[in-house]
Amino acid sequence: MRLADRMANFDSSGIRRIFDLARTLPNPINLSIGQPHFDVPRPVRQAAIEAIESGKNGYAVSQGMPVLRDKLQQHIDAQYGHADRLVFVTSGTSGGLVLALLALVNPGDEVVVFDPYFVSYKPLVALAEGKCVLVDTYPDFCIDLDRVRNAITPRTRVILFNSPANPTGAVATEAEIRELALLAAERGIALVSDEIYNAFCFDGPFVSPAKYNPQTVVVDGFSKTYGITGWRVGFTHGPGNVIEAMTRLQQYTYVCAPQPFQWASAAALEVDPTPYLDDYRQKRDRMVAGLSDLYEIHRPGGAFYLFPKVPRGTGSEFVLEAIEHQLLIIPGHIFSNRDTHFRLSYAADDATLDRGIEVLRKLAQG
Repeated sequence: MRLADRMANFDSSGIRRIFDLARTLPNPINLSIGQPHFDVPRPVRQAAIEAIESGKNGYAVSQGMPVLRDKLQQHIDAQYGHADRLVFVTSGTSGGLVLALLALVNPGDEVVVFDPYFVSYKPLVALAEGKCVLVDTYPDFCIDLDRVRNAITPRTRVILFNSPANPTGAVATEAEIRELALLAAERGIALVSDEIYNAFCFDGPFVSPAKYNPQTVVVDGFSKTYGITGWRVGFTHGPGNVIEAMTRLQQYTYVCAPQPFQWASAAALEVDPTPYLDDYRQKRDRMVAGLSDLYEIHRPGGAFYLFPKVPRGTGSEFVLEAIEHQLLIIPGHIFSNRDTHFRLSYAADDATLDRGIEVLRKLAQG
């Protein structure tokens, strides 16, 4: 059967192929998985069970159940104080990104994306019939505002921003964030900020570009902070007309986020994630200390990823060599136009991290 032309933009995810491979290895050292390794906090699990047992299993309203949406709105109002900033609940952060791009991008519009980028960004821009314009951030993964200015054309509609970033773990400085936010406002370009890792900033408080640009559309969620990646509950906040448009789109696509897990996510807002932050900070330091003498690593400020440069050859070749030693990592070209790095996730127990360090040191030493 003939497929639609747009399917050419959707190759099978390279990350998924690594996941499939993990199931075939007898004792893999799996540093490929981009999800928390801790269990869902007990109060959150209990809230989900209670919601299911009490019959909260039907469709939710498309904008989100009031038990969650009202809490989020109160928090966002207190944080930003914007007169026109609404929130609604999405089917995961990915769902929020899809809806934001569909609401903002016309066919042929350009979307500025920073390279390296999250694996979904380019296909989702293509789904909206937009064109990705990549802004290189190598070697230190910092934002160069002159490069951003040079990338902007009359067709630029959106800047897609992610900090803390996947795959690099880079956290933009407040100065970079402020200047990017002001540039977008000055040029009349929509700024979409993917903030799914905002709870994992190791070296200072999280800063959103919405602090400096009230027109910023923020995409966020609960998956990483509380280990509920499979529950598919996210949220987006931004200018009222954008949120209302995204809500209309959700009515005809995702319909709603799962109702029982919205009740559980409301309970999650009362859980302090600081212990998880502290744990991942220690794991970050453990990995950097174990590898930085043999690999070029820019010490990440957040999320739970390292993005080292390979010691030889291409990232793809190096990952295949690592697999021969039972180590699962992701080649950098999945996230970039370059094939010079690899991504590893340190969302794993310390014993697994130490096994990974041992293999990576052997590989670097030849």
